[in-house]
Amino acid sequence: MDKHAFDGIRVVELAQWVFVPVAGALLADWGAEVIHIEPLRGDPYRGLMTQGIGVDNAKVNLSMALANRGKRSLALDVQTEQGRDVLLRLLDSADVLLTSLRPRALDRLGLSPDVLQERCPRLVFARGHGYGVRGPDADQAGYDASAFWARGGLAHILTPPDRDYPISQRGAMGDRNGAMALAFGIAAALLRRERSGVGGVVDVSLLATAMWTLSSDVLAALGGAPPASAPDRAATPNPLTAVYRTEDGRHIQLVFLEADRYWGDFCRLIHRDDLADDPRFADLASRRTNAAACVAELDREFARRRFAEWKELLSGLDAPWAPVQAVTELLDDPQVQANGYIGDVEGGAGSYQLPNVPVQFDGQPAQLRCAPEHGEHTESILLELGLDWDQIGALKDAGAIP
Repeated sequence: MDKHAFDGIRVVELAQWVFVPVAGALLADWGAEVIHIEPLRGDPYRGLMTQGIGVDNAKVNLSMALANRGKRSLALDVQTEQGRDVLLRLLDSADVLLTSLRPRALDRLGLSPDVLQERCPRLVFARGHGYGVRGPDADQAGYDASAFWARGGLAHILTPPDRDYPISQRGAMGDRNGAMALAFGIAAALLRRERSGVGGVVDVSLLATAMWTLSSDVLAALGGAPPASAPDRAATPNPLTAVYRTEDGRHIQLVFLEADRYWGDFCRLIHRDDLADDPRFADLASRRTNAAACVAELDREFARRRFAEWKELLSGLDAPWAPVQAVTELLDDPQVQANGYIGDVEGGAGSYQLPNVPVQFDGQPAQLRCAPEHGEHTESILLELGLDWDQIGALKDAGAIP
């Protein structure tokens, strides 16, 4: 099937950095026309130097490409009257406004949901923000490291109690998870519009994304049992859901949630029928009572074989387990390759690879397209709006476009 899910949908993206632009990239992967409006000096994410972002490839800024693949770029100063007029003309033909601007900034620009929905009643107004649009911190700046990781509880719950400082998150974890939720919300709003004829407002915050990610711990807290860091391995209620170290210092994760279902077969597979017959480990309750002894037995057993041997051996067991892999190993994982989870991109700067959108339609991964250069489509978009070259020149003279 050649037609994509979002063919014919126009998204105007007034956003920068990662969270909201990634939502736009996901929509673009499945056919939406996404116009990324950038400041005259460019999206600041283009030049971010943290962790080498912005200089991570001799020809292509891969981090920027991941967040903006498949889009068009319009360099526009929406703080000028002329720039806002161009934006409003774009919105007249748009299906979605996707923005990361905070409520106060939107009000200041005359772009609040109430104002725009009166002008464009079918418009889906989608906002990504740090802390929600109500409450005392609605206008506080929020990034994933602050709103998602720190305030959202992940840093606290994932930090071992013996550390003096919280562990740091990996790049844009909250942003990309929040972007999936925002893209889902937009899809739902577009479906509702097909039934009602009216757009609506979609909101996703990084704080809410963190709470959803930590739902199990939030449930524990709601029940009056404040969650704590993971217990010591020897105190686990189920030794068959632990990580074990191999002879060569690698690790295997067992996830035998239905432990009694797998215990006998596992013991026979590793030629330890005596463990299956041991009354201390006869069933889930016995293994929980004798968890320290069971973990010690399995520690000794896993230490007798190398990582590759364990992968080969466990491949014959129809049970949930996985090797603990490095990211470099993940790239060559046969399941990653077979399912197209890494996509190839061909562009003017050459070919490169990016992680693909997790959603697949009709058994096929998305065909990724390159990200635009800053302002690459400014003049072509303005011409499509019906402006002539004299009007485009006037916008330049007014400082609305570069």
